[in-house]
Amino acid sequence: MFHHQNTRASRRVAAAASANSAMRRPLIGIAVGAALIATAAAGIVYAPAALGAYPTEAALEQASDAVDDGKIALVNAEALNNVVATADISLGTVTTAVDFVELRSDVRMLEGADDLSSQRLAELTDDVTAGIAAVDGRRDAMQNALTTARVNKAAENARLKAEAERIAAEKAAKKAAEDARRAAEALAAGNTPDGAKATARAMAAERYGWGEGEFSCLVSLWTKESGWNYQAYNQNGGATGIPQALPGDKMATAGSDWRTNATTQISWGLDYIQRAYGSPCAAWGHSQAVNWY
Repeated sequence: MFHHQNTRASRRVAAAASANSAMRRPLIGIAVGAALIATAAAGIVYAPAALGAYPTEAALEQASDAVDDGKIALVNAEALNNVVATADISLGTVTTAVDFVELRSDVRMLEGADDLSSQRLAELTDDVTAGIAAVDGRRDAMQNALTTARVNKAAENARLKAEAERIAAEKAAKKAAEDARRAAEALAAGNTPDGAKATARAMAAERYGWGEGEFSCLVSLWTKESGWNYQAYNQNGGATGIPQALPGDKMATAGSDWRTNATTQISWGLDYIQRAYGSPCAAWGHSQAVNWY
């Protein structure tokens, strides 16, 4: 805070007291005597305001402190107003701006006034002090409301996020369950003899360009070998699955699910036929000749 000797009021009071002290005392006496004579006839009791009109050092210091404290209160109030104005948050029923217009006016008046009497200085000091208390009270109330609103908003955001995550998790779980159900249904359908034949027809045409004639040979070949049963197993030699791979784990090159998936067995079997015989009809001819392929 500024020392009271640095305030405008104290500087001017000190200057006036220093420059006029030598002549003001006799002049005050003359003025008092003249005033008493002039007013005695009218019955007026006159007490010159000049006597004891200068504020004390303590009063000047108190006024200076009030000015400094008032400026701090104004800065804090304006800063909070700016924060609330730019914050995307509702304070409910609490005002969204601290009113400090009256305090600012009182601070300016107290700081800028010259040659104040003791009484006037005390009045302005009291006004500023009361204004500070009022502004600080309103600022504290708004700050508390802002803090509460932020806490509530954070809690609401957390709730909404948790709810969104819960809904997303439920949807994901539902989709996963549905996908698993459809996959299981597709697997079950593909593992039937008719499903396996449909898969083999499409795969033979798409991968190798084999038409219906070649597919007919394939149907004959694997009907003989396994009856298109993906669980077929030859107890004598260990040949496994629709293509009767020997041993069965050869089909692992086409997929780890070779034991349970007809499509994986078909994929391996068609590749084997293409590499070993060139076509299903050639493989079927070999099987007819030697009873194996």
